[in-house]
Amino acid sequence: MNSKMVNEDTIVEEIQIKRTAEKIFEAMTNPVELAKWWRVEGKFRITRMESDFSVGGKWRMHLIGGRGAETVVSGEYREIVRPHLVVFTWIREDAVETLVRWDLQEKDGVTTVRVTHSGLASEQLRTRNDGWPMILGLLHEYVERTK
Repeated sequence: MNSKMVNEDTIVEEIQIKRTAEKIFEAMTNPVELAKWWRVEGKFRITRMESDFSVGGKWRMHLIGGRGAETVVSGEYREIVRPHLVVFTWIREDAVETLVRWDLQEKDGVTTVRVTHSGLASEQLRTRNDGWPMILGLLHEYVERTK
């Protein structure tokens, strides 16, 4: 997995997965699939996911942490190009709006998945949103073990 800060307010993470872009795209955008892998036992899990998966559509993810505290993350889809691109806003309860971009490039059955999270203008925002390597690892594990 490759990790880098492009500039002060942007985090970029990248991983290669031996699955088609379509398979990965479905796991990332289907609320039922997303709830199966966006979780770490004892740390956090999705309890409810609402999604109007269309440009301008809203999404809302309810998570519960290891101590039982609920967190809500929401946003709006800005750009969708199936199965290569999803761009959406990301707003954690009391935080400012940031932007998340997922790029998928497939070659010979291997897909490079890149997530770019921008608008992280403060150290607090960067720290609070530094879990993308773990999320990519969970996605990788999930799509490689499912058919």
